Amino acid sequence: MGMSVTISAAAAEDTEQILKLQYLAFQREAELYGNYLIQPLTQTLDSLKAELAADTVLVARLGDEVVGTVRGSVDDDGTGKIAKLCVHPRLQGHGLGARLLRAVEEALAGQAETTRFRLHTGHKSESNLRLYRKAGYVQVGGRTASDGVRLVILEKEADAADFAVSA
Repeated sequence: MGMSVTISAAAAEDTEQILKLQYLAFQREAELYGNYLIQPLTQTLDSLKAELAADTVLVARLGDEVVGTVRGSVDDDGTGKIAKLCVHPRLQGHGLGARLLRAVEEALAGQAETTRFRLHTGHKSESNLRLYRKAGYVQVGGRTASDGVRLVILEKEADAADFAVSA
């Protein structure tokens, strides 16, 4: 290819590409759970626009194409919540997910009084769990999402971000 992937803040004009990428990237999750009503597949464009306006949204680009994305926000108790990390299927397994995770951690650590990071993934999503554990996250609980998928909740202290995996 000859191009390198860059990570930056998402812009309003990225919204449709993000939604399409999210839809493509979460197909494997939907198949794994036999549930095509998971939130990343049913999210609306307007809902994504609202997230883009309110949250930290990062994109990974290969040229003009959005090939990865992640979102985050910091709540009132200092928890940096990370969500919807996804990478285009053709680029998975090359460290881009770890790079996006590290980038959103750094962005959220610079906000307010971020003390820890929290994220979740489905209990059957072994590759996701492996990525998060390698980045220093530990399971702190679980819950069942409104779509019926059992989720694993993972956290790590914000100062532990210094030890996160970088690819």
